[in-house]
Amino acid sequence: MRRIGLLAGLVALSTHSYAARAEQPSVEQLMKKIDELQRRLDKVEGRQKTIAKKQGQAAAHVPAAAPRRPATVAAVQPVEPIPGLLPPKPMGSPYEDALRSDLPGISLRVPGAATEVRVYGFAKASGYADFNARNQNHAPSPQGIPLAGSAAALQGGDSSMTARFSRIGLDTRTLTSLGTLETRVEGDFAGGPAASNNLVFRLRQAWGEFGDDSFRVLVGQANSLWNEVMFETLNDSTNLNQSFVRQAQIRFTGRLAPGWTGQVSLEAPDTQYTSVAGTFFPDTSFLGGPSPSFTTMPDLLGRLTYRDSGFEFDARALARRLSIHTAGTAAGGANTDTFGWGVASHVRIPMRWLSNAFGADQFVAMGYYGEGVGRYFAGNMTGQDLLTNLGMPGVTSLDYDTNTVPAYGGTLAYRRFWSPQLRSTFAYSYARQDYPAYALGFTPGSASATSLNGQMQQGIVNLIWSPYATEHNGVVDTGWLDAGIEYIYTKRDVFGGAAATGAAGAGYGVANRFMAAAIVRF
Repeated sequence: MRRIGLLAGLVALSTHSYAARAEQPSVEQLMKKIDELQRRLDKVEGRQKTIAKKQGQAAAHVPAAAPRRPATVAAVQPVEPIPGLLPPKPMGSPYEDALRSDLPGISLRVPGAATEVRVYGFAKASGYADFNARNQNHAPSPQGIPLAGSAAALQGGDSSMTARFSRIGLDTRTLTSLGTLETRVEGDFAGGPAASNNLVFRLRQAWGEFGDDSFRVLVGQANSLWNEVMFETLNDSTNLNQSFVRQAQIRFTGRLAPGWTGQVSLEAPDTQYTSVAGTFFPDTSFLGGPSPSFTTMPDLLGRLTYRDSGFEFDARALARRLSIHTAGTAAGGANTDTFGWGVASHVRIPMRWLSNAFGADQFVAMGYYGEGVGRYFAGNMTGQDLLTNLGMPGVTSLDYDTNTVPAYGGTLAYRRFWSPQLRSTFAYSYARQDYPAYALGFTPGSASATSLNGQMQQGIVNLIWSPYATEHNGVVDTGWLDAGIEYIYTKRDVFGGAAATGAAGAGYGVANRFMAAAIVRF
């Protein structure tokens, strides 16, 4: 019936066309026309049968259980990986800050090139309230919290808010004949005065690294090999016994065996010393002239790390040449060079290894010892790589003493997951510094005397909510949003006690800070 109808329609169409002509066609002409149209119709139906047969054969190769994609959802074709190109380093990798995002960032492939580009970072807003003394700093150093009985303590605690620690970075990866070339430029807005809202962009990292899984070379400004992120905290300070040094370096990284990584770096030197005249850095002016603080060779650092299924063991060491060159400065006199060194180690244990009842919980323990490691523990001993009696009564620039400061301490931390979305960290740190006896002769109440802390303690506890966190095989991915509260207790005991602090306050300082923060990662 379908064929008869189609033929009738074609006849009618042909008849209508010919009717438009001046002469009417004969019956014989019409029959020829119908025969021609019949042949064309047979060809069309033959092609349709061939197409239908091919489609049926292709459908036979599709598994019957394969789900059909809804017609309203466009199919997204996955981008094929570039063979040989290493994946980007996760934002929570070793030597990165605790607040670095674990998300892949906003990534794109450069058309026509073996290059990928990623933009990453986070926006962070935080606020604090102090209970003991006014400490107008969003990231206070434990070394310098206000003394009890000081003017700041008499004023009482205050509060503030900031977004200055928000961060942005650009990461690229390109396949080369030497392996993957990765570059990174990263900064935040924590420059400028500590309590200002006029935020200044600050360069954090700028480096390039090339190589493969077995061996890589990094050149540029990056996190020091001495750095480590022991526990999660909302506080942006360099906490007690922690290191967040970023400096120019040349670093070599090699895979030694399954799970084992070895690293060696030459890093920018920076001799810092404290005397009765104050604390001096290489760029500090001394009586209008150049600083006696001097650098002669890079710091040498090494690190050995083992990781397996959440377990981590790490050992690191450094060696330094610390120099005070008074020749050519207002102090005049002789030059001295001193050797500084330090060692540290930590272990991270996934508690599920002991019992599955602990879930994703982690325990961390760290200990260290060093002589001349001052600036690598900036929260403990800024400016105290060396102490010297230069400038004290009866001491000349030809016979002064320089002493590295023995320092040691440890940290214990426990990370508790109440649920994948809710977690806490409990941490306690202790540090001790042994100063030479002549430091008791520093002017009481001066910045030199009050910056020397014989022992220090810090406790941190927090509660962090990550509504988009997920857990897989005992490991939690915290997602892109964190909101939390934190309590920080810090105490320092000044070397020499009240006799050293004089009118500046009591011989100790205590800080109780409560803070809250929200972090949105991208």
